[in-house]
This record gives sequence, C-alpha cells and structure tokens, in this order.
Amino acid sequence: MIPFSILDLSPIAEGSHAGESLRHTLDLAQHGERWGFNRYWLAEHHGMPGIASAATAVVIAHVAAGTNSIRVGAGGIMLPNHSPLVIAEQFGTLEALYPGRIDLGLGRAPGSDQTTARALRRNLGSDAEEFPQDVLELQDYMSDEPRQRVLAVPGHGAKVPLWILGSSLFGAQLAAHLGLPFAFASHFAPQMMMQAISMYRAGFKPSAQLDKPYVMLGYNIFAADTDEEAQLRATSMQQAFVNLRTGRPSKLPPPLKDYRSTLGPQENAMLDSVLSCTAIGAPDTVEAQLRAFIASTQPNELMITSQIHEHAARLRSYEIVSEVHKRLA
Repeated sequence: MIPFSILDLSPIAEGSHAGESLRHTLDLAQHGERWGFNRYWLAEHHGMPGIASAATAVVIAHVAAGTNSIRVGAGGIMLPNHSPLVIAEQFGTLEALYPGRIDLGLGRAPGSDQTTARALRRNLGSDAEEFPQDVLELQDYMSDEPRQRVLAVPGHGAKVPLWILGSSLFGAQLAAHLGLPFAFASHFAPQMMMQAISMYRAGFKPSAQLDKPYVMLGYNIFAADTDEEAQLRATSMQQAFVNLRTGRPSKLPPPLKDYRSTLGPQENAMLDSVLSCTAIGAPDTVEAQLRAFIASTQPNELMITSQIHEHAARLRSYEIVSEVHKRLA
C-alpha cells in the first residue's frame, strides 16, 4: 500500500491560542509516528487567525525534537517570501540537527493576502514569477559544489529532498522539468488535479534526486466512529473555509450541526468543489472513499489533513486513518 502522511496547519481553535495549538501539533506528530505515518509536514501561512505554523522552520524543529523516526518537513515553504540563502541555512540547520529526516516542499504562492505578502517580501523587487530561478538558486546553495560565491553554512552539501508543491499546471511542469517529486494541493484546489498529474508524469526528466515521477496528493479525511459524528466534525473546517473565502478569516470554529443547511446554493457549490477530495465517515465509509480515490488517481503517496476542532477528536480521526491504511494494504 502507498504511504500515508500527515499535513498539519497547527489549527488554532476558537477558545484556544497558538501555544496550545503547537503543543497539540507535537502530540499529533508523536501519535502519527507510533501509528506508522510516513512524514509530517507543516505549512507556511501568514496573517491567518486560525493557523499557528507561520514560522514553519521553527515548528519543524519543535516536532523533529519531540519525535524519533518520522520524516518532518515543510509542505511548504513559500519561497517568494524568502531569500533562498536563508532557506538553505534554515533547512541545512534542521538537517544537521535531525539528519535524514527533513523534507523541503516549495511553493510559489505567498500563503497570505496581498497586503501581508507585501509585508513579507525580502525586497521591493521580489516576484513570485521568479520562483523557478529561486528554486535553482536554493538547489545550488545546498549542493556539494555551489557555483555561487556565498556559502550556506549550514546548508552547503545538505541532503534535504526538495519537492515542488502546486495547485495548477505550473508546478507540475516545473517539477517535471527539474526531476523533483510533486505534491498537488488537491485537498483544497482539486480542479486541475488529473491534468497536473498527467502533465507531470508525461514530462518528467530524471534528476540526481529522483529517477522516476513521484506524486503526492493532498486529501481531507474526517473520520469518527459513526458517519454522523464524522459529518459533524467536518463542519469546523467547512465553516473556516467559507469564512476565509468570504473575507472573514477566523480561528477554527466548533462543529455546528446541520451547518450545510444554513448555507445558500453558492456556498454549498463552493464547498462541494474545493472539498471534492475528501472522505467523511466511519471507518468502512472512509475505506470505500479512499479506495475509490486511490484507484482513480494512482498516487505514490497521500498527504492527509484533518482540520477538526477538538484535539482528541482529531487524534481519533488519524487513528482511524491508520487502521484503514492497514486494511488497504
């Protein structure tokens, strides 16, 4: 069976705060390691009341220090926000501290609104369209024999696997051209998923890092002991997504019974579209939905995210996923 991994946004739930969220992140990572998940990724988002992983490299260090074997990484670092040298140094440091366990996924979106993006830019000339060149610059800093005069220390010679993240065809083309593994954000932007997978696999050029295509797909799972409870748990993420898309970003709300019935046709259609790569239900329901998704997409790995308000319920969701994963094997 293909590996399953965890994507965590360190959600800040209503009634909670960032410190508690980050402690919950470590607890989930420790459980995920025991349950056999392959890797644990954290995402860079800024200016979001409900996400505590803005300082992504710092949170990765927190998780890696509290675990032993699970791979820990960024899914991803939004490279236009940073100097490639700084990222080489940060992830070179992480690799020096936790050798053989660090991943670096790279995206070209700002991970924020435009006002926040302007505040993050390393200089006024920074441009997301320079993303391919930034990736090459970062690769060079981390190579054994960099061409640039500046030496990344730590970073020089670090064997940190790079990934390209994407929610469109651009990332698929770049990952194929560079011969890097490709992670598609189908957990919130599934519209171009099948086309992107096809384009990546067809255009892939082997590289020193990777000899054949490797596709990871994002997938939402809200699992519980009953279908009814799972449907209720899923409403927290649904509320947060509607709030975000309507310009009212929020902490992760508590579940709300029959939430979808309170929405109009436009909001329900939006949720149906963006959450089409989602399993909601008891173990048997989740298993059937997973089997269908894997059969239709043929990924090399799934990156599971589960935005659930109560920490104990989120742990239970991932525990059920690990049990279903064994049944799929």
